[in-house]
Amino acid sequence: MTTDDLCQALLRHYSAKKYQGKEENSDVPCRKRKVLHLVSQWIALYKDWLHEDEHSKMFLKTIYRNVLDDVYEYPILEKELKEFQKILGMHRRHTVDEYSPQRKNKALFHQFSLKENWLQHRGTVTEAEEIFCHVYITEHSYVSVKAKVSSTAQEILKVVAEKIQHAEEDLALVAITFSGEKHELQPNDLAISKSLEASGRICVYRKDLADTLNPFAENEESQQRSIRILGMNTWDLALELMNFDWSLFNSIHEQELIYFTFSRQGSGEHTVNLSLLLQRCNEVQLWVATEILLCSQLCKRVQLVKKFIKIAAHCKAQRNLNSFFAIVMGLNTASVSRLSQTWEKIPGKFKKLFSELESLTDPSLNHKAYRDAFKKMKPPKIPFMPLLLKDVTFIHEGNKTFLDNLVNFEKLHMIADTVRTLRHCRTNQFGGDVSPKEHQELKSYVNHLYVIDSQQALFELSHRLEPRA
Repeated sequence: MTTDDLCQALLRHYSAKKYQGKEENSDVPCRKRKVLHLVSQWIALYKDWLHEDEHSKMFLKTIYRNVLDDVYEYPILEKELKEFQKILGMHRRHTVDEYSPQRKNKALFHQFSLKENWLQHRGTVTEAEEIFCHVYITEHSYVSVKAKVSSTAQEILKVVAEKIQHAEEDLALVAITFSGEKHELQPNDLAISKSLEASGRICVYRKDLADTLNPFAENEESQQRSIRILGMNTWDLALELMNFDWSLFNSIHEQELIYFTFSRQGSGEHTVNLSLLLQRCNEVQLWVATEILLCSQLCKRVQLVKKFIKIAAHCKAQRNLNSFFAIVMGLNTASVSRLSQTWEKIPGKFKKLFSELESLTDPSLNHKAYRDAFKKMKPPKIPFMPLLLKDVTFIHEGNKTFLDNLVNFEKLHMIADTVRTLRHCRTNQFGGDVSPKEHQELKSYVNHLYVIDSQQALFELSHRLEPRA
C-alpha cells in the first residue's frame, strides 16, 4: 500500500456514515477517534517526511478540515482536535462554539488553509548543515572533510592544506565533472554545492601545475604524516571519534532504516544520515590501514598498531561499537594483517588484548558475542549499524509482507522491534561538553581523516614495506 493509498483509505474510513452498514450511530465518533489517534501518531513520528510529500500535505489539510466540520456534531472529538492541533504546531486555538453551523462555510475553511503554516515545505539541505566532502589528493586518496554546505573553496582548501602540511597559497581546488571536464574553483565559490551539482569529485592541485592539472604524488613527505598520531592521547582520540559518530547517529531518523530496506531504488534522499554513518564506518576502517601503511619505519609502525589496539579498546569502553568494529576490521585488513614483521614485534599483552577485542566481532552464531555484550551496555550507546541493517534486511527478505492477501503483522512487529534499537540506544545523551583548547587539534584530526580508498594501492604500499619472501 502506497502512502497515497493509505491516506485515501484513512479518509474513507473517517468520513463513512456507517462502516460496511453494520455500525451503530454511537460507534461513529469512536471510529473517527481511532483514525485521528492513528494519524496523530503518524505525524508525531514522521512529521518532516509527511510535510515533504504533496499527497500527504493535502491529506493532512483535508482530514483537519473534516475534524473541524465534525466537532460540533460530535463534541467528544474536541479532545482529539486539540491534540491534533498541538502535534501539527497550530498556534490558534479552536473551540466548539467557534465552529457552529452558522459559521461553517467554504470561505472560512479557505481562510484557514491560507493561514496554516505548519505544512511549509522543508528544504532538503540548509546552509548551516554539515556534510562530508571528499577532497582527493591523489587518484586513490582523499581527505574527508566535514564542513557546512555554505563553505567556500578557500575554507575547504585551508583545512586540506593543514592536513597535508602544505602551503595554502600554493594550492588550488579543482572540480572534475563525471564527463572529465575540469574547473578551478575560485576562493569564494561554494565548493560543496558545486561539487554536488556538477562534479564527480573535488581534487587539490599545485598551482604551478595548474596547466597540466597533475595531482600530488604520494611522496616520502606525505608518508610521514601518519606519525602525528603517535603523539595523541588514545582515550581523547577515541572520545573525539565517539563525539563525531554520535552526532551522525543521533541524526538518523528511525524511518531511514525502513527506506533503506524496503526502497533500495531511488531512496538516497531519504537515507542521508544513515548513509553518512555507514560511510564513516568505512572511512575509519580505511583510515586505520592508511595510517599504518604510510609509516615506513618498522618501530613506529609497531607503535601505531599498538595505538590502534588501545583506541579500539577505548571505543568499546565508551560504547561506540561502530568505530570499534571499524578499527578492528581495519587492523584485520589483508594489507595490514600480512605485515608479519610488524605483528611479530607486538608485545604479548597487546596481542592478547587484540584477540579479546576480535572475539567480539566473531560472526559465528549470528554475532552472539557482540549481541550479548551490547545488551549489557547501558544507553547511550552506538551500535554497529551494518549489522543492524542486516537484521532488518534479513527479516524483510525472509518473510512475506502479505500472506493470503492479508498483512503479515508478525513480520512488521519484528522489524519494529529491531528499529526500536535506535530509540533505546538514544534513551540518554552523551555529554556535549565543548572540548578544551588542547583537544581542538584532535577534533580537527578526527573530522578530516586522510584516507586511501583503493585496496590495490594499499596492497602496493604493504608489499613495498614488507616484500613477499
